[in-house]
Amino acid sequence: MRLKVKIFIQQIIVFLFLLGLLPAHAFVHRHRFIIKEAPYSKLCSSKNILTVNGQFPGPVIYANTGDTLVVNVQNDGTQNITIHWHGVKQPRYPWSDGPEFITQCPIRPGTNFSQRINLSDEEGTLWWHAHSDWSRATVNGALIIRPANKTNYPFPRPAAEIPIILGEWWKSDVQTVVNEFLASGGDANKSDAFLINGQPGDLYPCSTNDTFKLTVEKDKTYMLRIVNAVMNNLMFFSVANHQLTVVGTDGAYVKPFKSNYITISPGETIDVLLEANQNPNHYYMGAKAYNSVVGVPFDNTTTTAIIQYRGNYTASSPPIFPDLPNFDDTNASFNFTRSLKSLADKTHPINVPLNITTNLLFTFSVNTLPCEDESCSGPNGDRFAASVNNISFVLPRIDILEAYYKNIQGVYGDEFPSFPPLNFNFTGGSLPVELQRPDRRTEVHVLEYGTNVEIVLQGTSLLGGVDHPIHLHGYSFYVVGAGFGNFDKDKDPLNYNLVDPPLQNTIAVVRNGWAAIRFKADNPGVWFMHCHLERHVSWGMEMAFIVKDGKGSQEKLLPPPPDMPLC
Repeated sequence: MRLKVKIFIQQIIVFLFLLGLLPAHAFVHRHRFIIKEAPYSKLCSSKNILTVNGQFPGPVIYANTGDTLVVNVQNDGTQNITIHWHGVKQPRYPWSDGPEFITQCPIRPGTNFSQRINLSDEEGTLWWHAHSDWSRATVNGALIIRPANKTNYPFPRPAAEIPIILGEWWKSDVQTVVNEFLASGGDANKSDAFLINGQPGDLYPCSTNDTFKLTVEKDKTYMLRIVNAVMNNLMFFSVANHQLTVVGTDGAYVKPFKSNYITISPGETIDVLLEANQNPNHYYMGAKAYNSVVGVPFDNTTTTAIIQYRGNYTASSPPIFPDLPNFDDTNASFNFTRSLKSLADKTHPINVPLNITTNLLFTFSVNTLPCEDESCSGPNGDRFAASVNNISFVLPRIDILEAYYKNIQGVYGDEFPSFPPLNFNFTGGSLPVELQRPDRRTEVHVLEYGTNVEIVLQGTSLLGGVDHPIHLHGYSFYVVGAGFGNFDKDKDPLNYNLVDPPLQNTIAVVRNGWAAIRFKADNPGVWFMHCHLERHVSWGMEMAFIVKDGKGSQEKLLPPPPDMPLC
């Protein structure tokens, strides 16, 4: 069996080389992901969880800028699965991007799919995760992309690089949580714990030994590569008595700045330098949820790990605890995110689109739909829903990419609106209840190749409003502006940062506020955009772009591999 898999992967590599997808200088990393159930015990109870190779979190993948990954995904589990390479642009090759029924049909139990991931200009920390239902709760891992020559970080090389994956844990089966809240029409049950590298930390029951520990040497500097793999919460993160120097986000460098804490959205990555410059002792690193909505239940616990200095000393017991912002500190969250600025130097130039040819305004809302007999668990007996520009997205049963490539009719519409169909005071109070009712459709927005796109991402106060971490597949974008309230098309662009805006793939739109992003539509294919709060995705807060082919030979969508999963 292994010989057959090896031969097949070699055939895939030859196929890619003949297409010109594997440059002669690119290094090819081969990995095998076996999706399977494995038993794990936490918080005084045990259950089986879906894993890659039996690991939780999954294996860390290392590469260098410009390398290629060939990952053979074998589904030995009991449910459909897909794997998304979060933040990888996949130039001209969305076939391995991963979102279920957007760019592929799922990998069924007992089958496999060999994904080819071409790295381009990404450099820093990204991650991979399942992109089908809520499987990413346990199927995820870090993707660390080092500089092409392995040495030229724009800062002194750290003594060590440590992935820090923030996760979430339910005692019950995650799929049961999903099925229950979708059936009831209400909100999902809150989790029982947050995790650092798969461990809750010793503040939770039965968790004294379930604490991640990092040993450091005094006066050395360490890079923490932080990934927020939490399902439904932005997170605050801090290390007791240590300032953090922020140096990167979402696979791109930023101008270094010091902070006592970070705010990190689901889907986002942050790279920080930690200087071990304190008295030898044990210090907690901690993370807890940021929640801006009064009255909405959330997991208000704190996960911890321990930084322990090497040497002989009497450690504090318990370890020294970090100062974290209050759980509802909106300004702390917003101000940290607005502090991110691209490095924008000669070695790491930026290219912000200036002459915008396509202007879009997308509203992101939590909605309701009527429920029979008013028996659902949402507001007023209705069912929760969510929308972009008042369209609550319906996943098709044939993936949109295949339908687009093969011109299969009836799978999707191409009339996703450029602006909200109803113009109202998006962040006002006491909005009419009829504004809560979205349309349920499968619509995409078509972009011509090469257009310079600006999208204003506008939150609304329907049902109170909440922060929305918005992720775009296939692109990184420049976050040129953000603010509270309604976007003002005449005043707000005057304050755009067009000099050194951060290059990101996930941006938190502050509660009842907005963010403006720009990118050049130069990556043909089908690309998903969605909120990275998983319950909002389940309710329909998503859409897709089709970027058409350009005229040149290097501006066209590439053909699919021979082993695409069948619908």
